[in-house]
Amino acid sequence: MKTKAFTLFILFQFLLVTAFAQKNAGLDILLDKNAEFILPQTTDKISAALRTKAIITDNENDGERYAEWITSSGLGVYTNIGDKKTVNDIWFSIPDDKNIIISGLPFNLVLNKTTIDEAMVKFKKYNVKKSKLSDGSFYSNGTKLLFKKGGHYITLSYNDQNLLKSLSIMRFIPDPAAG
Repeated sequence: MKTKAFTLFILFQFLLVTAFAQKNAGLDILLDKNAEFILPQTTDKISAALRTKAIITDNENDGERYAEWITSSGLGVYTNIGDKKTVNDIWFSIPDDKNIIISGLPFNLVLNKTTIDEAMVKFKKYNVKKSKLSDGSFYSNGTKLLFKKGGHYITLSYNDQNLLKSLSIMRFIPDPAAG
């Protein structure tokens, strides 16, 4: 009986560790020495780093081309595509209902783990603007942090539990109506 209980205990511990294990985004070759995402980039390089083929779509309404990658870890990577599959803006996110933790992101941020307070301290010198997300936004009742670093605007979106769910790096200020 003791052997069976011990075996169940070990199995439970293994399942617990794997269920809450932190996964790495696999972006290392796309980040510089300061853990900043190197832009511009190409869809082919992003696909190689993520080991996932890009899903390319054309939007007839706005005439834009978009790429998305959904990795085995659950990370979603999204971008609009310029000429020659050039990427100048990029978004990283996980669904709000996923409890996975994803590290290895730009600025050493961790989805589902980095808090607002941690980010405010980390990016203090960039004059971070903090705003509440509306009830109808993607992360209802969450919080958005926005700051400019170099030539890009960085947006960090948090859910109502104060956990980072989305990171975008863009050349322009994101549309406030978008979330």
